[in-house]
Amino acid sequence: MAAASSRVLHIILNTFILFIINPSFILADNDEFSVGDFDFNLFHGDYTPPSPPPPASPPHPPSLSCEEDLGGNGSVDTICVLNSSLNFAEDVYIEGIGSLHIPSGVIVSCPVAGCSILVNISGEFVMGVNSSIVAGTLSVTAQNASLNNGSIINVTALAGAPPAQTSGTPSGVQGSGGGHGGRGASCVTDNTKLPEDVWGGDAYSWSTLDEPRSYGSKGGTTSKEEDYGGGGGGRIEFDVGGAIAVCGSLMADGGDGGVKGGGGSAGSIYIKAPRMTGSGRISAAGGNGFAGGGGGRVSINVFSSRGRSFGCPENSGAAGTYYDAVPRRLIVSNHNLSTDTDTLLLEFPNQPLWTNVYVQNHAKASVPLLWSRVQVQGQLHLSCGAVLSFGLAHYASSEFELMAEELLMSDSVIKIYGALRMSVKVHLMWNSKMLISGGGDSLVATSLLEASNLVVLKESSVIHSNANLGVHGQGLLNLSGPGNLIEAQRLILSLFYSINVGPGSILRGPLENASDNDMAPRLYCERQDCPMELLHPPEDCNVNSSLPFTLQICRVEDIIVEGLIEGSVVHFHSVRTVVVHRSGVISASGLGCTGGVGRGKVFSNGLGGGGGHGGNGGDGYCDGSYIDGGVAYGDADLPCELGSGSGNVSLPGATAGGGIIVMGSLEHSLSSLYVDGSLRSDGQNFGENIKNGDDRIVSNMGSGGGSGGTILLFVHTLAFVNSSRISAAGGHGSPNGGGGGGGGRVHFHWSDIPIGDEYLPIASVEGSIFTRGGFSRGQGRSGENGTVTGKACPKGLYGIFCKECPIGTFKNITGSDEALCYSCPSYELPRRATYIAVRGGAAERPCPYKCISDRYHMPHCYTALEELIYTFGGPWLFGLILLGLLILLALVLSVARMKYVSADELPALVPPLRSSRIANSFPFLESLNEVLETNRTEESQNHVHRMYFNGPNTFSEPWHLPHFPPEQVIEIVYEDAFTKFVDEINGLAAYQWWEGSVYSILCILAYPLSWSWLQQRRKKKLQRLREFVRSEYNHACLRSCRSRALYEGLKVAATSDLMLAYVDFFLGGDEKRTDLPPRLHQRFPLTLVFGGDGSYLAPFSLHNDNILTSLMSQSVPPTIWYRLVAGLNAQLRLVCCGHLRITLGSVVSWLETHANPTLCTYGVHIDLACFQSTACGYCQFGLLACAIEDDSEPTSVEGVDGSLIPDHLLRSRRGNPSDHLGASEHLLPCRKVPGVILHAKNLQKLQEKRAAICYPFSFMIHNTKPVGHQDLVGLVISALLLGDISLVLLTLLQMYSISLQDFLFVLLILPLGILFPFPSGISALFTHGPRRSAGLARVYALWNITSLINVTWNFNMDESEWWMLPSGLVLCKIIQARLINRHVANLEIQDHSLYSNDPNVFWES
Repeated sequence: MAAASSRVLHIILNTFILFIINPSFILADNDEFSVGDFDFNLFHGDYTPPSPPPPASPPHPPSLSCEEDLGGNGSVDTICVLNSSLNFAEDVYIEGIGSLHIPSGVIVSCPVAGCSILVNISGEFVMGVNSSIVAGTLSVTAQNASLNNGSIINVTALAGAPPAQTSGTPSGVQGSGGGHGGRGASCVTDNTKLPEDVWGGDAYSWSTLDEPRSYGSKGGTTSKEEDYGGGGGGRIEFDVGGAIAVCGSLMADGGDGGVKGGGGSAGSIYIKAPRMTGSGRISAAGGNGFAGGGGGRVSINVFSSRGRSFGCPENSGAAGTYYDAVPRRLIVSNHNLSTDTDTLLLEFPNQPLWTNVYVQNHAKASVPLLWSRVQVQGQLHLSCGAVLSFGLAHYASSEFELMAEELLMSDSVIKIYGALRMSVKVHLMWNSKMLISGGGDSLVATSLLEASNLVVLKESSVIHSNANLGVHGQGLLNLSGPGNLIEAQRLILSLFYSINVGPGSILRGPLENASDNDMAPRLYCERQDCPMELLHPPEDCNVNSSLPFTLQICRVEDIIVEGLIEGSVVHFHSVRTVVVHRSGVISASGLGCTGGVGRGKVFSNGLGGGGGHGGNGGDGYCDGSYIDGGVAYGDADLPCELGSGSGNVSLPGATAGGGIIVMGSLEHSLSSLYVDGSLRSDGQNFGENIKNGDDRIVSNMGSGGGSGGTILLFVHTLAFVNSSRISAAGGHGSPNGGGGGGGGRVHFHWSDIPIGDEYLPIASVEGSIFTRGGFSRGQGRSGENGTVTGKACPKGLYGIFCKECPIGTFKNITGSDEALCYSCPSYELPRRATYIAVRGGAAERPCPYKCISDRYHMPHCYTALEELIYTFGGPWLFGLILLGLLILLALVLSVARMKYVSADELPALVPPLRSSRIANSFPFLESLNEVLETNRTEESQNHVHRMYFNGPNTFSEPWHLPHFPPEQVIEIVYEDAFTKFVDEINGLAAYQWWEGSVYSILCILAYPLSWSWLQQRRKKKLQRLREFVRSEYNHACLRSCRSRALYEGLKVAATSDLMLAYVDFFLGGDEKRTDLPPRLHQRFPLTLVFGGDGSYLAPFSLHNDNILTSLMSQSVPPTIWYRLVAGLNAQLRLVCCGHLRITLGSVVSWLETHANPTLCTYGVHIDLACFQSTACGYCQFGLLACAIEDDSEPTSVEGVDGSLIPDHLLRSRRGNPSDHLGASEHLLPCRKVPGVILHAKNLQKLQEKRAAICYPFSFMIHNTKPVGHQDLVGLVISALLLGDISLVLLTLLQMYSISLQDFLFVLLILPLGILFPFPSGISALFTHGPRRSAGLARVYALWNITSLINVTWNFNMDESEWWMLPSGLVLCKIIQARLINRHVANLEIQDHSLYSNDPNVFWES
C-alpha cells in the first residue's frame, strides 16, 4: 500500500513540475523561462546519477531542537514536524538522525543577506504543498528529500559577500550588472573599444563549476547618493544520499536593480543525489536592471539564465553556466536574447575531461586566457547565434588549442585572436564562421585546423584567417555550395583523401584587397631564377612562411573543383587526380607582380608599356612617342615565374601580372587532370579594380596591361574537353595608349611518357589554350604572344602533347618539334605495302609498314609465287630453271607417249579388196558396213535409193525427213504408210526441251562440255532411230512382203560426225521388177551430201561406204574413186565455216583440175552443189554427179533448157539462195534436184553468217594441212602443255595471293575452264588410234582456246608487272592452238600428196 501511494505521489509531483517548467505557463511580465525552453529535458522522468563522495563537513552553530526551538512535534532524531511558520534573524543549524517535515503552508524565513539555514539529518527532508524557505543560503544533507508541489526555496537577492579577490560587483555609477557565472552587462558606450570589451561585473568561481557554492554579486548603481543595484543571488545546496523529488521551485536569482541600478548576478545551486525525480523549476537567473546581471552557476539539471537590460535591451547579461556532473556536460545558453557580454570559459579540466560543451541561443562564450586549451571528450557544439571567442581582440598574440571529437557549428561564430591549434575528428559548419585574426605577430601567425575524418562547410560558411592557415585531415573536405569560403593570406590544405570545392565555393590565398602588412605573403617578383620549392617542394606539407606558395594543396588523393580556387602562387603537391568541372575555375589572374622583372617602362604622366613575360609587352604611346613594354623573361621549357605588371607601382591604376599555377612537381606528378572548366593566370587589364581613396573609378590613367603568368602542369595524363580553357593571356592596356601585356607561359611537363608498345595517349585536348598578348585599346601596341610548350618527347612522339608521329614519318631523336618527324624514305617501302600507325610512333628506320593484304608476306610483301621465285634467285634464274624442267618433263612425256601409242600410229588397214596404198590415203573413213549386220554385197546389189535427213541434228533443228517419198522409191512404198513412217521417224528424231536447256547452259559455262553433250545426245538419238527401224517398226510402208517380214527393206545410218543421217531403201527380192535396182547412169544426176558443217570440230567430208563404192564402180574404178574421195576430203578439211566464199573456191578449183579431168574418161562429171535449205535456213553442201556422153563436153546446167532458175526455187545454206546467187543460175538437168551448182562466179555472191562462238577463235583454231614431223610436234605440244599448266598454276597462285575475288573469277568464270586443257591434252596425246586421238585433240584445242576467257581476267589484276604471266599464258595457248591444228592434220592426213597441186603427182602417188 505504501509503495502504491508513493507511485501515485510521484506521478502527481511530476505532473506539477512539468506544468511549472512549460514556458507556455510562464507569465509574460517577468519573462522567465523554464528548462522546457531548451533542448535539455533536465528532469523528465527518473534521474539516477551515481553517488558522489561526501564533502567535508563545514563548521556550523549548535543544532536547534524540534519542540523548543522550532515549535514542532517530535524530535530531530525521529521525526520533527513543524507546526507553524518560523522567522529567523541569524544563521540556523538543524542536525539529527531523524527526519524533518515542513507541512503545507509553513514558511521558514531568514530574510537577512547571507543568512544560512543548514539542515543535516539522517532521515528525510520533506516540504509540504505551498511551503517555503527564504534565506541567503540553504544547505540540506539528508537521506532523502522531497519538495512537493508549490513548495519554494528562495535565496534570490539574499547573497552574502562574494568570494574574496573577485570583481563581480561593478564599480562606478554606470548601473552595470553584477557578474558571477557570466559577466554583468554594461550600457556604457566606448568607441575606442569593441562591444565585447565592455562589461559590468566580472565572472568568477570557474574552478568550482562542478560544485558551485558562491554568492552572486550586487549590481551597480547610477547614483552616488544611493545604491540602487540589485542584490546577488544566494546559495542552495542539497546533498542527498538516497533520492530527491523536486516538484517545487529552487530560486537563486539575482535581485532586480530597476531603471536606476544594475541587476545582481545569480547565485549558485548545487544538487547532489543518486536519484532525482520530479519536474520542478530551478532558476539561477541574473537580475533585471539598467544593465542586466550575469547568470549564476548551477550543477545538475538546471538552466542558467541572464538578467534583462532596461538601459540597453540589445545587450543583456551574459549567460550563466549549467554543468551536469554525471555526464560531465557544460551548457551555456542565453535564451535567444542578444548580448555583447561574454560568459567566460576559463581552464578546462584535464582529468576527467568534460564530455560535451554546448554554447547556444545567442550565448557569447569567451576563453580569455592566453595560451589556453579547450579540450572535451565529445562535442563542442555552437548553435543558434552562439559566439565563442578565443583571446582578446586588442591583444591577438596568444595560441589556443581546441581538442574534441566533433566541432559542430550551426549559425554560429568562432573568433580566434591569435593562433588556433584545432584537432577534431569531425568539423561541420552550417551558416557559420570561423574568424582567425593573427594580429600581425609572426610568432603566432599560423593556425592549424585538423579534422581527421570530415570537414564540411554548408550554407555560406566561412573560415577566414588574416595570417597563415593550415587545414589538415585524413578524410573529406567539402565546401558544398555557394558562399562557402576558406581563405587566408597563406592557405595550406593537406592530407585529405578528397577535397570538393562545390559550385560557388571558394578557396583563396591571399585575401582579396588585403593590406600590405607583415602577414601578406611576399612574392618573388624580382628573382630571375625559379624558386626550387616550386619544382621540389618539401614533403612535410607544413605551413611555412618562407615558401613562395600562397595556396597549396598537398598530399591529397582527389580534388574536385566546381567553384573557385584562387591565389597568387597556387600549388598542388602530391595530388593524384584533379577534376575541374565546367563551373570550376583555378585562377591566379591579376595576382602576380605589379612590378617584376618584365615590368613596363613608364612616362612621367603615368602612361606606360605593358608587362612582359612569355612575350614582350606592348609599347605605350603618348604624344607621338612610344615607350617600351616589358621584356620577355623566364625559361619556356620549365617556366615558374610570376607575371609582371605595368610598372607604375605608386600610381593608381597599376596593373598586375598573372600569378602562377603549379600542379605537381618533378618528383610527384598528377596522375590525371580533367578540365571542363578553366585554368587562368591572365594579366590584369587596365580598369580592373582601380579605385582611389574615395572609391571613385580612376579613368584617366594610362597604364599598360599586366603580362600573363605561368601555368606549369606536371601530369601523367590530361583531358581537356570542348568547353575547357587554359589561359595565360596578357592584360589589355588603357584606352589612352597603354601597351598590352605580353602573353604568359603554359608548360606541360609529362612524367613517365610510355613509349613503344606501352604507349597510350597522354592527352586529349579539345579545349582552348590561350597565351596571346593583350590589346592596347588605344594607339599603343599589343603585347606579344606567350609560349605553350611541353616536355621534350621521346623518340617516335612529337608536339606539346607527345602524340605519335604521323603515319609515314619517323622520329629518332628527343624533342617536340613536328619537323623532327622525318618522312620515311620511299625506297624502303615495298610496293605492296602501306605505312601503318604503331603504338608509340615510329622511332627508327625502316618505318613500320604492313602489306596491303594478308595474302602478301612480310617483309617484302611478296606473294607466295614471288617468294618462290626469289627463293630461286629471281625471275630470270627461276625462269631458266623452270624452262629446263619443262623441257626435261616434255622429253619424258613425249617418250612415254611414243612408247604408248606407237602401235596405233601405224597406217590403217585398207578396205577389203583394195590396195594398201589407196587405204593409206583415207584412214579416217569409216564404212557403214562396219555397223550393219547384213551382207555388204547383197546390200549393194539390192540398194534402190538413199534418202537424206534434213537438218544438222541440233536441239533447235533436229533431223527430219520430208513427208513425200522421192520418185526413186515411189514404186516400192505405200505413200500413206510412208507418211506415217516419216511422222514416227521425225518424232523420234526430235529432242526434249531439257536437253536443249542443258546445252544452252553448258554453252555459257563451258562450251567444250556443250559439244560433248551434243555429241552424246546425237549418238543416243542415232541409236534410237536405228533400233526403231531395225526392230520396232514393221516396215509397213514397203510393198515387198519379204522386206516387211525380214525387216530388211529400210536401213538408217549416219556419218561419223553424227550431223548427216540417211535412210537406205533396199529391194526385198519379191518385187519381180527387172528395172530395179536402177543402174548408176539411171540414177544420175546423183546427189552426194557432205557430212559436217565446216566447223573445226565437224569439217565437211564426203563419207564413202561400200554401197556408194559399189554404185560408183559401175562407171569409175574403185581405186580411182577411193583416191578421189581421199583427195576431196583433204580439200574439204580446209573449208572453214565463216569463210566459205574463199575456202569453197579452192574446192571448186580442185574439182576442175584434179577430179573431173580423170572422171570424164569414165563418163562422169561432178560439181560442188548447195542443196535446198530447210525451214530454219540450214543448207547442205555436197556433190552432184552427172553422166556425160563420150567425145563430148560434159553437159552443163545451162544446156538443159537454157531457162533461168526462178527466185523462189533458189536456196542457200542459210535462207533463200536467191539472196546470194545471181539470176543466171539454171535448174539442174534431167531429174529435178533442189539446189544450185556452185562455181567460181556465184561463190562470190554467197553470203554467210559467222557463228558467234567460233568466229573470234577461228583465226587460231582451224583445220590445216599436215606438216609432218609428228614426233617433234608432239614433243613441242607436250612442252607447251606442261608450260601451260605451270603458268596456270603460277598465275592462280599469284592471283590468290593478290585477290581471292579475282582468283575465283579466273577459276570459275568458265568453271575450271583454265584447268581442263591439261587433262584434255594428256588424254589426246595418250589415246590409242589416230582418229580417236584426233577427235580428242580437237576437244583439247577447244578447251585450250576457251580457257583464254579465264586468262583474260588476269589482266584485271592491279599488279601491273604481272601482265607477263597472263601474257605468257595467252601466247602459250595461241602457239598450242596452232600446233594442235598441225597435230590433228598429221593424225588425219598421213599422205601429203593429197595436197599436191600437180594432178599427175596426185594420181600417181
